[in-house]
Amino acid sequence: MINTQDPVENFQQLYDDVKKYIQLQTEYVKVEFVEKLTVLVSALLIIFLVIILIMGALFYLFFSVAYLLEPIAGSMTISFLIISAFYLLLTFLLFVFRKKLIINPLVRFLSRLFLKK
Repeated sequence: MINTQDPVENFQQLYDDVKKYIQLQTEYVKVEFVEKLTVLVSALLIIFLVIILIMGALFYLFFSVAYLLEPIAGSMTISFLIISAFYLLLTFLLFVFRKKLIINPLVRFLSRLFLKK
């Protein structure tokens, strides 16, 4: 079937369609960005809350361990020093293995979140 429309009308229709397509793509990108940002913020919030709860539990656990170590170590001060040395060792290990334990999982999470189709 032969198109009987004027070329100017065809061009105007094409222009309107392209303009509408660009607007829809812009809205799609905005919605997708908000969705991914929501997932990211909720994951960070959950991680933050879990870390706070674990820190509270560890605080009381290590106080208990300090009281258990008192008869073995001879004094409460030495048992607290042992617990502090353990904390420093954990901090050092976390620093040494920061790429494997923190950076790589974070990069994988963010790349899966923002780069998946």
